[in-house]
Amino acid sequence: MAINQKFILSLVDLTSLNVTDTPSQITLLCDKAMSLKTAAVCVYPQFVNLAAIALKKTSIKIATVANFPQGIDSLEVVISVIQKALDQGADEIDVVFPYTWYLSWKKQQALDLISACKKVCESPKILKVILETGILVDPKIIESAARDVLLAGADFLKTSTGKVSIGATLSAAEIMLTMIKKHKPTAGFKAAGGVRTFEQAMQYITLAEKIMGKNFVIPEHFRIGASQLVVADAK
Repeated sequence: MAINQKFILSLVDLTSLNVTDTPSQITLLCDKAMSLKTAAVCVYPQFVNLAAIALKKTSIKIATVANFPQGIDSLEVVISVIQKALDQGADEIDVVFPYTWYLSWKKQQALDLISACKKVCESPKILKVILETGILVDPKIIESAARDVLLAGADFLKTSTGKVSIGATLSAAEIMLTMIKKHKPTAGFKAAGGVRTFEQAMQYITLAEKIMGKNFVIPEHFRIGASQLVVADAK
């Protein structure tokens, strides 16, 4: 399939995760998603029901976040947030991996949280796990975290919350995609955090095709998280 701007938009999770978000802004976000024909919208849990109503006659998925953005909530809180969001119409959950736990003596506790999240997000619901690679930084740690999270049940690996200084990077994406290919080829990948232009998006698409093959780059396996993707003329 030829890669054009319209196709790239079909891979986008159009995102608004600002503490100042209002219902009217989320309604406008959904309208924009429909006009651009994006893969999904990603909003805070309190707006899931609103988005589900706005998009009920479309194929656009509803994504929301949990354990966001610092990854320090208790298991009970995380599961409660996820269950409520699913009940209100969420199709996909983007949960922040408890990276501070993973880097300390709570490594197994961090992985147990992901396993518990996946038990709640039964198919066809999708669990995307945000590694926050800009904080993990060390390639060996990113590699081990990606592998462990996949084995714990993640359906997607996602680079970043977009709330730290270093978001998505091609180097981290390469590691994550390599781990997907090696340990769970059915899993997906989401580049998020700083992907703002068509040219940047193409870099991640090219990388994914190189590692996983051209058939990988479809909405079921590949997403771009974007609050704004600069596309001058989607055609």
